Amino acid sequence: MLDIAGELSRWAEEGRDFAVATVVAVDGSAPRGPGAALAVDSAGTVIGSVSGGCVEASVYDLCVQALQDGETVRERFGYSDEDAFAVGLTCGGVIDILVTPVDARAPARRVIRSALSAAVRNEPTALARVVRGPAELLGKALLVHADGSYEGSYGSGPGPDRTELDRTALDRTAAAEARAMLDAGRTGTLDLAEDGSRCPGGLTLLVESSVPPPRMIVFGAIDFAAALVRAGKFLGYHVTVCDARPVFATRARFPEADDLVVDWPHRYLRHTATDARTVLCVLTHDARFDVPLLKEALRMPVAFVGAMGSRRTHEDRERRLREVGLGDDELARLRSPIGLDLGARTPEETALSIAAEIVAARRGGTGVPLTGSATPIHRDTGQRDAPVRAAQAA
Repeated sequence: MLDIAGELSRWAEEGRDFAVATVVAVDGSAPRGPGAALAVDSAGTVIGSVSGGCVEASVYDLCVQALQDGETVRERFGYSDEDAFAVGLTCGGVIDILVTPVDARAPARRVIRSALSAAVRNEPTALARVVRGPAELLGKALLVHADGSYEGSYGSGPGPDRTELDRTALDRTAAAEARAMLDAGRTGTLDLAEDGSRCPGGLTLLVESSVPPPRMIVFGAIDFAAALVRAGKFLGYHVTVCDARPVFATRARFPEADDLVVDWPHRYLRHTATDARTVLCVLTHDARFDVPLLKEALRMPVAFVGAMGSRRTHEDRERRLREVGLGDDELARLRSPIGLDLGARTPEETALSIAAEIVAARRGGTGVPLTGSATPIHRDTGQRDAPVRAAQAA
């Protein structure tokens, strides 16, 4: 639900009751993965999506019902062989949806509101909700912070022998596991026993990690960079433009950039914060900038390093990089010339080709047309990025 935290947080501040349907499991091909959410308030307003349209009407009805009876439910939607247009996923997959009312009766209301507020403030947090287990636990939540502290509890309740069970150990273990997923920026499920041990077949928790948006750093304040900034923002990146020339790196030329930096690119990269989600796009076209910058970039554990230029420029750049000590493994990480072959000409078309290559690299795509291809449309790369929230654009 943290992918729609901006609007949900506003609803909560206004005192609205609402119900949230969240994808908690996917089997086969499905448009959206775990953590994707749709919400309905008491006036019938709807935001978000769980399936790209396949089952939204039925999920909407479940949310309305949850607001009426205050019950958290889990439902499965899949493909119908008898009628592909019946309620189901016509793409052939199966998704499990958890529908949770967030109103005065909801035991997790306070924790969920805190999670939404933290997400809007870009504070690293993880929301861990019970999505499979005893009915009295379904939908209960912990909010785990980056320092390992947590809010909420799964509470006491009847154990397997119907005696009261202290779930403090479960809280502690869930918080530790959720923090590990938060550190990796991952959203997904984990299995625990009610005593807190790792035990498949006990409880299943959905952990939604909310982390600041990934960074895109664009080096070279040229017209192509302005178009790439817009594409990066559209994809949910925090976009920085860096150039050593103050006359070009101006707010008038890059109004949509989050940050403008006037500095030598390699010096800035050496001292700025990057992580395994960061993408670096080198558009400078000048060996004075490119070579020292790429020498730094290709030795960093970032997600993507691409450089613009002709094939002749690439060959010259590669030769210079070898001369400064880079080896085959490091050079193999360089995507140059940057972008997919779309026949792009304009800055906007070129930005689209670069953005497409970034998505393919991050998600394991091939870049070939889906028409006539046997490759899967939806891939599980095993390392889902945490949701890039609508709140970041709000």
